[in-house]
Amino acid sequence: MTAAVHDLVLADGRSLRVHDSGSAGPVAFTVLWHHGSPQTGEPLEPLVRAATARGIRLISYARPGYGGSSPHPGRTVADAADDVAQLAAALGDTHLGLLASSGGGPHALACAALLPHLVPATAVMAGIAPFAAHGDGLDWFDGMAGGGAGLRSAVQGRDARQRFEATAEFDRSSFTARDYEALDGRWASLGDDVGRAVAAGGQVGLIDDEIAIVAPWGFDLGDIASPVLLAQGGADRVVPPAHARWMLDRLPHGELWTRPRDGHIAVLDAAPVALDWLAQHAWP
Repeated sequence: MTAAVHDLVLADGRSLRVHDSGSAGPVAFTVLWHHGSPQTGEPLEPLVRAATARGIRLISYARPGYGGSSPHPGRTVADAADDVAQLAAALGDTHLGLLASSGGGPHALACAALLPHLVPATAVMAGIAPFAAHGDGLDWFDGMAGGGAGLRSAVQGRDARQRFEATAEFDRSSFTARDYEALDGRWASLGDDVGRAVAAGGQVGLIDDEIAIVAPWGFDLGDIASPVLLAQGGADRVVPPAHARWMLDRLPHGELWTRPRDGHIAVLDAAPVALDWLAQHAWP
């Protein structure tokens, strides 16, 4: 199924690129996908297939600086909630289940915390913890491939992160053998999408994501009153498992699924069951 695409003009004049998968039949409910970093925001084929099979209307959007959405220099993680509130109003949705992975995780959690009237439940796969966790029971960089070099440069500020990006090369040790198997097969659409994002200048969105992630997020995990599912690969070398455990201890209604053999990509195989979890918790 091909998703419909439109550009939503926000109150501040920025444009947000929105993808709407619709549904082949009656729509049970709507789920908003928060993509990883860097991606275009286009819905990935396995997600659309799983949503369609469940009668779910899958919406996705490109965060600022990605896939046709206007850049938003200096954006915070919390700013995602305002964008999503305007998106939901334009779509006419009063409730949105949230599904996210990797760099999309913090932005989904922002919506859960700041839009409690809109978000009944959130599922995050391979989500990163706030940088404030560093030294608060978590060695934030421990277990990251390459020592988390890109994020370390972001901690030093935008100029340092831009200098790093100018010469950065992908560290193949970031992914496990199961991750590469997934990218060669069932999640090939993700690899293709990352390639399109980079070719279209997605480094702008990536840098803005990472600068926002290492800055104060603008909310506390303890503010999230709705259920949150964390799905985490035990072999993840991009976002180590300790991040999920740290967040679980601070989420009032958190649940953790650990998939011991999965890495950062293979954990996305949890998405169909995460959609079922959303259906049970957001629309019981």
